[in-house]
Amino acid sequence: MNLRRLRDGRVVALVLVIALAVVVLVFQFAPTRSGFTAVVTNGTNSAGTAASNTCTGAVGFDAVGSSAVFAYKLSEPTGSTVAADFSGKAANGTYQGSMTAATPSPNACTRDAGSSYVLNGSTSFVSTPAAQRNPTTFSEEVWFRTTVAGGMLIGFGGSQVSVSGQHDRQVYLNTSGQLVFGTYSSGTQVVTSPKTYTDGAWHHVVATMSAATGMRLYVDGAVVASNANYTAPENATGYWRIGYDTISGWPGAPSNYFFTGSMRFAAVYSSVLTAAQVSSHYTAGK
Repeated sequence: MNLRRLRDGRVVALVLVIALAVVVLVFQFAPTRSGFTAVVTNGTNSAGTAASNTCTGAVGFDAVGSSAVFAYKLSEPTGSTVAADFSGKAANGTYQGSMTAATPSPNACTRDAGSSYVLNGSTSFVSTPAAQRNPTTFSEEVWFRTTVAGGMLIGFGGSQVSVSGQHDRQVYLNTSGQLVFGTYSSGTQVVTSPKTYTDGAWHHVVATMSAATGMRLYVDGAVVASNANYTAPENATGYWRIGYDTISGWPGAPSNYFFTGSMRFAAVYSSVLTAAQVSSHYTAGK
C-alpha cells in the first residue's frame, strides 16, 4: 500500500512538472499583447479636417468653412494684372498701378512658396470685382510689413478704383504707426492698437465685426483692441479694397492714403473668425 501511494505521488508530481513546462513554453512563444486597451473617439473629426501648417492651408480651409468673399495669396510675379482668388468664389482681384513682386528674407508665411506684393505708396493697390450690399458681419485680414507710418491696408468703399465717397470697415496705419480699425455709424467708430507696427517686420492683422461681437482688432494672433458696443457699420454698398482708398476724416489719418510696403495673403470673410482661427492663421505664417 505504501509503495503504491509513493508511486501514485510520483506520477502526480511528474504530471504537474509537465503541465508547468507547457505553461512556460506557451507564455514564452505566445504573441505579445498590451496590458491595456483604449478607445479613441473624435466627435468633431478635427483630426481629419485640420488645415495644413501653411497660410495657403489655413486660409484656404477657413475660406470654405467661413464663407470667404475672396482670398488672395498676392504672390503673382512682377507685372501681373490678376490677383487670383483661391477661395473657390472666382472673385479674382485686379492689380492697379505698378505691380512689383519680391521674395524678401524672411518672407511672411515661410512654408508657402511664392513672392510678396510690393506696394510703392503712390499707385499700387488691389481692387475687387463685385460690389457688396452692406456687409454687417465680416472679417478682413492681411500680412504686411512696412517702415512707413500711414496708409490703408484693407477696407470698404463706394468706388471700385477711384476715391470713395462712402468708406468704412477700414484697417489703416495712422501717422504714429498704430493700427486702426474703423467703421462709421453716425460718426467714426475706431479701435486702435497700443503698439506701433512700422518696424520692418512681418505682421498679421485681422479685424472682425458683427452685431453679436462688436469690433475686434487682432495683431499677430492676439486681440489688441476691441469694443463690444460698436456693432453696426455704415449702411452702404461698395467694394473691398487692398492697399488704398481715402481715409479722410478718420483719427490719425495721414496725408498719403496709399500703403507703402509689402503684403501677402489678403482675405475677407462674411463671418467672424474665432480667436482660435485667427491664432491658427498667424501660427501658419511663422
